[in-house]
Amino acid sequence: MERRTYSARPSDIQRSWFVVDAEGKTLGRLATTIAATLRGKHKAIYTPHIDTGDFVVVINAGKVRVTGNKDREKIYYRHSNYPGGLKSTSLRDMRNRHPERILEEAVKGMLPQTILGRQQLKKLKLYAGAEHPHGAQQPIELTLDDTASRV
Repeated sequence: MERRTYSARPSDIQRSWFVVDAEGKTLGRLATTIAATLRGKHKAIYTPHIDTGDFVVVINAGKVRVTGNKDREKIYYRHSNYPGGLKSTSLRDMRNRHPERILEEAVKGMLPQTILGRQQLKKLKLYAGAEHPHGAQQPIELTLDDTASRV
């Protein structure tokens, strides 16, 4: 009896759509669940070097909760690649200007820093409000309790 390691092919992958309401959810716990779903780790056909993940739509991304003093002490940095081009923004300012970027940065840091990771991040759709234009895909609700037992 010959046993072989299974490796998913692009033709084997069936993508689902999930919707998550981020209101009142803790940032890091929500981000790990979303990252695992984007990578496809909840599926039996998970293959590390193939994008087997699903689409995730996040609503109310601006209402995500952070613990401790992160609201005023957490700083996001970016650089323009010019001398002296380091810019910094606090989480409070980020929440006021671009609320969906808080969750995007958290999920981005949990995905591989490769072409595959960038491809997986494109399947994340973030919206600061409660409305999203992906109703035609009939997304299934994804809860933290579900995924904790699945992942």
